[in-house]
Amino acid sequence: MLILPACRSSLAQSVPSESTKSWRQLFNGKDLTGWKHVGDGTMTVENGIIQTHGGMGLLYWDGQKFGNCTIRVVFRMEKENSNAGFYIRIPIEPREAWMPVWYGYEVQIDNHPETSGEDEYHSTGMLYAFTKPLAIAWKPGPEWNEFEITLDGDRTVVMLNGVKVTDFKEGDPVPPRKFDYEPYPGIRPEYGYIGMQNHGEHDVVFYKEIAVKPLGKEGKSKGDKK
Repeated sequence: MLILPACRSSLAQSVPSESTKSWRQLFNGKDLTGWKHVGDGTMTVENGIIQTHGGMGLLYWDGQKFGNCTIRVVFRMEKENSNAGFYIRIPIEPREAWMPVWYGYEVQIDNHPETSGEDEYHSTGMLYAFTKPLAIAWKPGPEWNEFEITLDGDRTVVMLNGVKVTDFKEGDPVPPRKFDYEPYPGIRPEYGYIGMQNHGEHDVVFYKEIAVKPLGKEGKSKGDKK
């Protein structure tokens, strides 16, 4: 079966056909084919669902950068609240878990950041430490939540359970860093690697779908694994 790229990636060379404009599933529901893990902890597949174990680590999609597309992520927390995140616009292939934190964007998963001394810039659906909520739309664990993260050129929009919670454009003002583990400000790439965080042993999160769909725009041809 031929699987066509579902969004404008670093491998794209031509105008997509109509068939490429549907959702492409990056998680096959069976194993972690296509994914690589770096950092501490691990992730496993049990009953068709990815589960985090320990941390801090990162499970990223290998060999391809994504841009000008929408990424759908369906996840839930084991407890009423847990801490994790989904990374986008990672500039280079990760070799350890902290580079994506500092130089990519983390779409945060944490319904109650105040319990760890953080504020609304660190809550579910935010670009961690950079944006504050346009709305509150999260569901507590163990209910399923859904991100639709749109990478439209230099604009990033996050829909959480059908509600827009983040709308950020490169160059928009961001608050100063408060903690040494927060990301550094600066422009992120139009195309980047994506991945899921396993935060720690007390923050178990489950993922049952990661899918991508193109915006139907022409992308710039880019070399793979820069």
